Amino acid sequence: MSRRFDLLVFDWDGTLMDSTGTIARSIQAAFADVGLPVPDDQDARYVIGYGLNEAMQHLAPGVDDAMIKRIVDAYRHHYLSGDHALLLYDGVREGLDAFADAGFEMAVATGKSRAGLDRVLASTGLGRYFVATRTADETFSKPHPAMLEQLLDVTFNVADRAVMIGDTTHDLQLAINAGCASLGMSYGAHPVDQLLTCAPLAIFDDFPSLTRWVLAHE
Repeated sequence: MSRRFDLLVFDWDGTLMDSTGTIARSIQAAFADVGLPVPDDQDARYVIGYGLNEAMQHLAPGVDDAMIKRIVDAYRHHYLSGDHALLLYDGVREGLDAFADAGFEMAVATGKSRAGLDRVLASTGLGRYFVATRTADETFSKPHPAMLEQLLDVTFNVADRAVMIGDTTHDLQLAINAGCASLGMSYGAHPVDQLLTCAPLAIFDDFPSLTRWVLAHE
């Protein structure tokens, strides 16, 4: 059987790393710090996957750039105070090993900054798996197609041979906008009913299930 995909593109937060709760709490703490109404948990989780500026602008529409910077700076303070304790989801290392052994190319498209992604790639040791990465401060934020289009270009792949794997509608809409297939993860920032609106090929409750599905459709 011929391989269905050549390039697997992963979101980071909420897909590979169990960080959505920390991100949401850091957003809420940042808004409290600057004296703005604190987003509830659902709203804080909704913006995960956006670039930081876009996320804060979504949560505080009409606020000026100076206040957005204050929120972003406060968020970074809270997030960085706890990110050293964040863990990968169960099965991620084993799954990436299996994909590498099977000959898949892998990449990352994330709402993190370049500095943030490089930090976690180094601390987790996962950098060796990925042939290319794109972050929200290097190009347009999700769901604009630029991240995936650039990853396709630099890896010499085409859209119908790539799949985007993520836990938010921003990830899955990114795939739609770039003409790629998508796979959803149910354990991250957005609930399954929202993921289903973007018609992913499948949705998985854990990383080993994703791994088995991808390898079975090799």
